[in-house]
Amino acid sequence: MSNEKEMAIEQALTGTISVKPVIEINDLKKSFGSQPVLKNVSLQLFAGENLVVLGKSGTGKSVLIKCIVGLLKQNEGSIKVFGKDINGLKENELNLIRQKIGFLFQSGALYDSMTVKQNLEFPLRRVKKNLSENQIKEKIEEVLTNVGLADALHKMPAQLSGGMRKRISLARSIVLDPQIMLYDEPTTGLDPVTSDEISTLINDVQEKYKTSSMIITHDINCALKTADRIIMLKEGEVYKDGSVKEYRESTDPEIRAFFMMN
Repeated sequence: MSNEKEMAIEQALTGTISVKPVIEINDLKKSFGSQPVLKNVSLQLFAGENLVVLGKSGTGKSVLIKCIVGLLKQNEGSIKVFGKDINGLKENELNLIRQKIGFLFQSGALYDSMTVKQNLEFPLRRVKKNLSENQIKEKIEEVLTNVGLADALHKMPAQLSGGMRKRISLARSIVLDPQIMLYDEPTTGLDPVTSDEISTLINDVQEKYKTSSMIITHDINCALKTADRIIMLKEGEVYKDGSVKEYRESTDPEIRAFFMMN
């Protein structure tokens, strides 16, 4: 992260400069039955930032981003996206917000019965109905080139490796030019070389599309490579919010143990 960007984030967090976050979460609680998963979670994502939410499996990371897009409803607390409380929105208003958010699911969530081309056409035809056939073609070619798979247009998902499926899923996430990207465990199930390539691609997408990104992961290598700032969750609560430098230099046993596990 550049010194200029690091300073801007620090100033926003401390209130030295007035910057409205693109996502603001306050005192979020989510339980399943009698089992609490998220407990008083508060965080902010600022424009142009790559925010990593780090934690072991079962700490509520994926539940958090599903609450952000309204796939799950929190029990208490507020979630504001672009300044709007999503729980106060009608379904059509929430869908307009969702169109500005790209979501890379952990599984990829490609349609197995569709070619790569058809997977990418689907959101464009559904949302941007005023695009011509040539514009759709150009947009698909653009995003495939940006994820390094321009030659995969007519392949079926079953013909793709795990890393290629992630790349195509990412292409589908950015085809609508989202302002926010949410990544749910983007490197899970991938070998170290491919994981590193996906981490690089996350940074490339942020640079090319000027997205604000929240990256949910337990992969410390992905976190260190992509993060401008890291929030660590422990047992459903924010344990630490700090810079990559602070995590690298931390002597906290909880943080050191996590780094050693990965």
